[in-house]
Amino acid sequence: MILWICLLVGAYLVGAIPWSWLIVRWKTGQDVRQVGSGNVGATNAMRAAGRAAGATALLLDVGKGVAAVLVARALGAPPLVESCAATLAVLGHMYPIWLRFHGGGKGVATAAGALGALAPLPALLAALIFVVVTAVSRYVSLGSIAALVAFPFLVLALATLGGSPRDVPFLVSSALVPALSVWKHRGNIRRLLAGTERRLGKPREENQPREENQPREQDKPRDQNERREGKA
Repeated sequence: MILWICLLVGAYLVGAIPWSWLIVRWKTGQDVRQVGSGNVGATNAMRAAGRAAGATALLLDVGKGVAAVLVARALGAPPLVESCAATLAVLGHMYPIWLRFHGGGKGVATAAGALGALAPLPALLAALIFVVVTAVSRYVSLGSIAALVAFPFLVLALATLGGSPRDVPFLVSSALVPALSVWKHRGNIRRLLAGTERRLGKPREENQPREENQPREQDKPRDQNERREGKA
């Protein structure tokens, strides 16, 4: 029991590593939460620090989810613990302790890694849906939401054909993890409905609404000139 508790805590802590924040801070000195959408994720890391930074953050975020499941499996964890490890890795990405539980990402990449390790075939089909929807619409958020919504249905369909796990803990996590990530996309959903969501490759407009977790202008650190004026 103690081993499984330590495993689950470790899954959360690994999932909570804010790779996008660390990479952007290292490359540019900026806080990724104050750039672009304000989201601590690979897409915003690409906006802030370039494609290489975005690709690196994406791979590392996927790796967090994969690692949580594979370590649990290597230790011989039961299906319940394995599924909980996958879920906690995604929750760690969304609500990272290292950033005081604020400014986490939306969990798509980490969920892809975790659910892909649990059920590769449904995850692959969901990834194809993401690619097609994103390529057609040019909305990364829409592609992500479509893939997340489709995943539990793909799991159920393939489970009846023997192409996916059928244990109850996995079926629950296959629905819970996408639901959590879709919830984190609620700002994107509002903008998609309003027609103000930014398409892939389109520069950010000055009047575009900020993400919920992006600091307000008055919360951002003042520059040195402003601080000197304040002292004067």
